[in-house]
Amino acid sequence: MPPPRSPTRWQRRKEARPQELTAAALALFVEKGFAATRLEEVAARAGVSKGTLYLYFDSKEDLFKAVVREGLVPLLAAGESMIAQSTLPAEDLFRAIVLRWWDLVGSTPLGGLPKLVFSEARNFPELARFYADEVIERAKRLLAQALQRGVASGAFRSFDAEDLVLVVFSPLMMRLVWKHSLGCCGVPSPSDEVFLREYIELMLRGLRADPKPASRTSRNQSGSPGGPGGGKEPTKPSTNKGRSPLFIPRQEQEGKPPCKSPQFISSAQFFSGNVKTSALSDLSGDLA
Repeated sequence: MPPPRSPTRWQRRKEARPQELTAAALALFVEKGFAATRLEEVAARAGVSKGTLYLYFDSKEDLFKAVVREGLVPLLAAGESMIAQSTLPAEDLFRAIVLRWWDLVGSTPLGGLPKLVFSEARNFPELARFYADEVIERAKRLLAQALQRGVASGAFRSFDAEDLVLVVFSPLMMRLVWKHSLGCCGVPSPSDEVFLREYIELMLRGLRADPKPASRTSRNQSGSPGGPGGGKEPTKPSTNKGRSPLFIPRQEQEGKPPCKSPQFISSAQFFSGNVKTSALSDLSGDLA
């Protein structure tokens, strides 16, 4: 029996053709947008005829869905597996998710898809809904799972992870929109390295659980004033210490009593002249 023939160059090219078409489509979608990209341009970029493209994809919409399913959906599945198997502390896991996402998506042509979807959602709502279902909702669940793990372990403060997930992820989306819009026009911005470093630090400071304050008993036992080993009760420190004068009310700086809460005055009352003189005089006296 003769040995099986190895695939010819033509056969190998035929099997790889869908991936070549989606790669060409991704590049053109990011460069020109969905509406402005023509299928004959995609075929030419991939080195095939327009008729060959139609052997694999019925329409430009089908081609876009293939780009998303081949490029982003497998990465989301890998991220879900990483979280399920990870034993990293909450902060390290959050950092790993952000940096891995940037390496695989943000720093690649795939990072141009969010800007494309956001800018053309009104004209192509079906594709926007598809992207939201296939990518955004799944990514939200992935990140919410990591955040909830931090809450459960006590590393993060208590919050509803599903409510917070868009707050956490939106700055990264804005970074991609900037990169594929104003960034292409030379408008300056921090480098990716600086942005990611500061973003992660800012997010973790907001997510961390507040340290528990020392109890009154432990402070007294340490020999502080007022305790068994101390003297008189310490004086209450000034609340102005370390505060910029810009953030200290003028009445407080001059030793005056704080402003009284002025009577509420609606805009309709003010412009109609139907305001009691005492209300305005009290308010002006407080501001003087």
